[in-house]
Amino acid sequence: MSAPTDLTATQQIAAVRAGEMTSAELVDAHLARCEDDRWNSYLALNADAARARAREIDAMADKPPLAGVPIAVKDALVTRDLVTTSGSRMLEGFRPLYTATCVARLEEAGAIVVGKTNMDEFAMGSSTENSAYGPTLNPWDTGRVPGGSSGGSASAVAARQAPWSLGSDTGGSIRQPAALCGIVGMKPTYGAVSRYGLIAFASSLDQVGPFARTVADAALLLSYIEGRDPMDSTCVGLREPVCVPTATDLSGVRIGVVEELMGEGTDDGVRAAVREALDRAEHLGATLVPVELPNSRHGLSTYYILAPAECSANLARFDGIRYGHSSADTDNLTEHYERTRAEGFGAEVKRRIMLGTFALASGYYDAYYGQAQRVRTRIAEDFDRAFESVDLIASPTSPSVAFPLASRTDDPMHMYLSDTCTIPISLAGLPSVSIPCGLDAGMPVGLQLSGPAFSENRLFDAAHALEAAIGFDTAPPALEAAA
Repeated sequence: MSAPTDLTATQQIAAVRAGEMTSAELVDAHLARCEDDRWNSYLALNADAARARAREIDAMADKPPLAGVPIAVKDALVTRDLVTTSGSRMLEGFRPLYTATCVARLEEAGAIVVGKTNMDEFAMGSSTENSAYGPTLNPWDTGRVPGGSSGGSASAVAARQAPWSLGSDTGGSIRQPAALCGIVGMKPTYGAVSRYGLIAFASSLDQVGPFARTVADAALLLSYIEGRDPMDSTCVGLREPVCVPTATDLSGVRIGVVEELMGEGTDDGVRAAVREALDRAEHLGATLVPVELPNSRHGLSTYYILAPAECSANLARFDGIRYGHSSADTDNLTEHYERTRAEGFGAEVKRRIMLGTFALASGYYDAYYGQAQRVRTRIAEDFDRAFESVDLIASPTSPSVAFPLASRTDDPMHMYLSDTCTIPISLAGLPSVSIPCGLDAGMPVGLQLSGPAFSENRLFDAAHALEAAIGFDTAPPALEAAA
């Protein structure tokens, strides 16, 4: 049998149920990889509790559905008694009093949290270089970024430190790192998964979703975390249960191709890999249809007004009084607030708070925030029109492959452009999945498939059929050398 860490989550569940291995063996094998963390994927390990829980599950006559399989969790999701920092010094050493709904649902189903993964501070970034605890490295090339903000969750899956993981996606923070690390990443329809226990960045955009090595694993993971939650009034769940995909062809599926997201700004190698994947889709029976999303070119500027505006309000709660970092030896309350936030927040977080506060300021609200909301509506209407003639929309996930560490840290605009393909879908609140579709200069390229709201099953079926046709090997060649 293959090494435990080489098996997908579905294979691990089957192996435990068949008695071919124990949950304790799975947890030990993955923790061994986590403890030798050459990629800085994790900020905290849950080793003792994970091993204890594995022994409990092994002693059960009737195994829970997820059979004690390990999972990694982005550090933006709170976990009771396990350090949760959101990648920031502001929450260094913080131990929450409760667990996020989506994590609790997985634990109830038998999944075992092995650790909390690294991320851009408060989910603000596209490379995981904004973490206060150092950057995560890409398992395909440790001189390159894994993407962000959920780079630790993507890296952990690619490096076989966990068979699957949870991330959060505001403007592309699941899909973009999935593409850069050569794995599957899925952003569900906004409201499908509870945000209770997710440390907020931009509340109208944030959504929890799965990372996995296969589309089937991603679908299985989503099936356990979606659903209504009385603790989150914006959570409506999905309209139908998530089914593990079995489709082998794309007969009758109309796929829209967005030329606006395939042209200037997209690397030639990325464009070529995506075109080849679309050719495979045609061979599987799909019909390719050119579609226009004219307002998508305004997505980046719209996002960088709305998201900072929301973060400036959400992060106001970090004042050094109730929890988190608190500056010492201040003379008055105002000074205490100022010094606490100056010491606790990193440069990118401060930049976005200032941008958002400006956009919401009296005299500028209508000109910036109000206008951005109107453009957001136009972007959503473009997608509605497009889906009148197609079933799904395809584009690159990222305009480039993983870029070298520190190559964009001094150029915020260049960094922000990493999310040009993912942001319009986020602004429209639609579901989207990224699957690896090829290589450019030895690094993975991601294909993004998007659908109408609540079309997760259709997306998974199409992605599953394409995944088999492409046959991408998700094992990084550098992995053996690193190990």
